[in-house]
Amino acid sequence: MTSSAQPAATGPAYMTHRQILVVLYGLMLGMLLAALDQTIVSTALPTIVGELGGLNQLSWVVTAYLLTSTAATPLYGKISDLYGRRPVYIFAIVVFVAGSMLAGMSQTMWQLVATRAMQGLGAGGLMALTFAIIGDIIPPRERGRYTGYFTGVWGLASVAGPLLGGFFTEHLSWRWIFYINVPLGVVALVVVNAVLHVPFHRREHSIDYLGAALIVGGVSSLLLALVWGGERYAWGSATIVSLLATAALLLIVFIFWEGRATEPILPLRLFHNSIFSMTSAVGFVVGTAMFGAIVFIPIYLRVVDGVTPTKAGLLMLPLMVGIIVSSISSGKATTVTGRYKAFPIAGTGLLGIGIFLLSRLDVDTPAWLYSIYFFIVGAGLGLVMQILVLAVQNAVDFRDMGVATSSSQFFRSMGGTIGTAIFGTILANRLAHNLADRLPAGAAPAGGGDIAKSPERIAALPPGIKADVIGAFVDALHTVFLAAVPVIAVAFVLSFFIKELPLRGHSDGPRPEAAAGPETDELPADDASGAPITR
Repeated sequence: MTSSAQPAATGPAYMTHRQILVVLYGLMLGMLLAALDQTIVSTALPTIVGELGGLNQLSWVVTAYLLTSTAATPLYGKISDLYGRRPVYIFAIVVFVAGSMLAGMSQTMWQLVATRAMQGLGAGGLMALTFAIIGDIIPPRERGRYTGYFTGVWGLASVAGPLLGGFFTEHLSWRWIFYINVPLGVVALVVVNAVLHVPFHRREHSIDYLGAALIVGGVSSLLLALVWGGERYAWGSATIVSLLATAALLLIVFIFWEGRATEPILPLRLFHNSIFSMTSAVGFVVGTAMFGAIVFIPIYLRVVDGVTPTKAGLLMLPLMVGIIVSSISSGKATTVTGRYKAFPIAGTGLLGIGIFLLSRLDVDTPAWLYSIYFFIVGAGLGLVMQILVLAVQNAVDFRDMGVATSSSQFFRSMGGTIGTAIFGTILANRLAHNLADRLPAGAAPAGGGDIAKSPERIAALPPGIKADVIGAFVDALHTVFLAAVPVIAVAFVLSFFIKELPLRGHSDGPRPEAAAGPETDELPADDASGAPITR
């Protein structure tokens, strides 16, 4: 019997509130692990290089994780649509935990790079599938009351990552930034394996291996060009130009092929859905400005205030509080009213105001004032991120829940990568220009624009030169934040074009009775033998 003969099985099977809470604990823990490892390693890198050597491979510790986690995101969504969420999510946890254990045991820099790539492969699944699973078990009308907590988890990870990385490096060992994932991952695995029973309807399918290879190759080439451009190689160098040309060619072929594949990795029909297209565009633009600008806040705190990485993380707490408060509040309001369009509009507007205020930061800005700025930025982010995912999940067919959700996150991640590269180049160029203007000939620190990457080098400068360097750095940051404002303005305008559909509730979709509780994940028989399907 084919899937078309079983319409009830193709719809969602929503859980009760109590069942949902149990599942959410495991999902939030998995998401926390993936989000933490995007930032926790940064403060430990100097110590790692000191022990393992391999300074030339330093950037690969971060790049390897970024490449595999981003490139794998759309693949996880599609594969989970074909094989079911539960086994694919468990696979992602196992890969992430194994990668973490091996990373902590690394004896050379290249071993660490390889295991970080393995971590990223698992993390891509954790990030992509979390919201897809939420879409499976919670109706859109009630989803806001839960998804706000996941946005809060992301905010917590963005602040806690550098803080924990500094703590483990100073008081235990850098290896514990990886080892800590093992017990937490095991707990998440046990919880998910025990309570996550998402009904799955078996159907005939084929894997789009060529599409998978094309998107992984294209995205990897693009990310390498963005990470290396202006850093390891000049933007106009043969290496960067070749990577960009390769990325363009592979992605063009990918688009051509996806229109002809039987089971495309990224179905092009999704782009005919105006809500998917518009929310992806808004997410991409917000990601560009958000990651591209906010990544420099900890650097500002360390350079201007001269604080440790741990204290810089604590000073960013207002940003996290803003994210949590606004995401939870908007989620509950969405559940009560059934309306969501106003939140990305308000969020992008608030985010633009907050980033503009960051351009007012100076060498003597008091902590209470920049804490308000951070809170405003966080509040804007909290209003935007979860609502974009909610709108997409409410607008697509249930069969495309996984690929639509993961693709939405993929575009936001790509925006963040591009923004980080662009605004990093702006900062380096403006800083080098400002240093040349402010300092006497020959007095500029070696490295020019690269000095922003080493607050310790700035702190060790003679007092007179140090003051000029800090002033030059702050002026360069002004340019970065001001450049991000019009980018956010584009997202603000695009938000008005997001179509608002009524949010589906429990009664708006079929719900197989056999899948109502966590005690079973069986569906009505789907093959000639009459055997139930379990995922």
